[in-house]
Amino acid sequence: MNVSVRYKEVVRKLSHNDPVMRQIIRDIGPCKFRPEGHRTVFEALVRAIAHQQLHGKAAGTILKRFLSLFPQVKYFPSPEQVLKLRPTTLRSVGFSLSKVTAIRDIAEKVSLGIVPVKSAMRHLSDAEIIAALIPLRGVGRWTAEMFLIFTLGRGDVLPVDDFGIREGFRVAYSKRRQPTPKALALFGRRWAPYRTIASWYLWRIADEHKKIKD
Repeated sequence: MNVSVRYKEVVRKLSHNDPVMRQIIRDIGPCKFRPEGHRTVFEALVRAIAHQQLHGKAAGTILKRFLSLFPQVKYFPSPEQVLKLRPTTLRSVGFSLSKVTAIRDIAEKVSLGIVPVKSAMRHLSDAEIIAALIPLRGVGRWTAEMFLIFTLGRGDVLPVDDFGIREGFRVAYSKRRQPTPKALALFGRRWAPYRTIASWYLWRIADEHKKIKD
């Protein structure tokens, strides 16, 4: 199910099943999450790789340099165009060697049709999409889950390994420590089928808490 469901239905379900989540929604206000559905599978994965282990601003700078390698391209290069570049050229814009290897592997597998296109993904479950993505270099479960949320707009994804979500849970539920991924997955069953929206609110809680600490 896509996150473009009726917002009132989401709030009613989350609030009914979890009083703390009900208060979080009241405090934060309406969910402003909007998936970036215009991106291709290749673009979304390359951007995800670029952001791994980097601050958003640094990743943005590298991506800007990357795009400048393709002055003839209006929006984002194709896998075939990326594969024509030397690995050293990709390194020159700031990508680490491991990221260059990952991007080239993704480009090759997308161009060969090994990775399903977005139209085909509409007929696949979240688990099937994750299974199709994690064999790619540099793509683990977390990256695949970010793809489900921010590119496909899937509505029931809870990335239990995400630091921000676990920290948001710790703060919101007044815990001394972050929950384990297993504990968070178990607790999060009460948010189904809107775990993506619950995740968004936990991210906001973590962000607000960080601002207070800073």
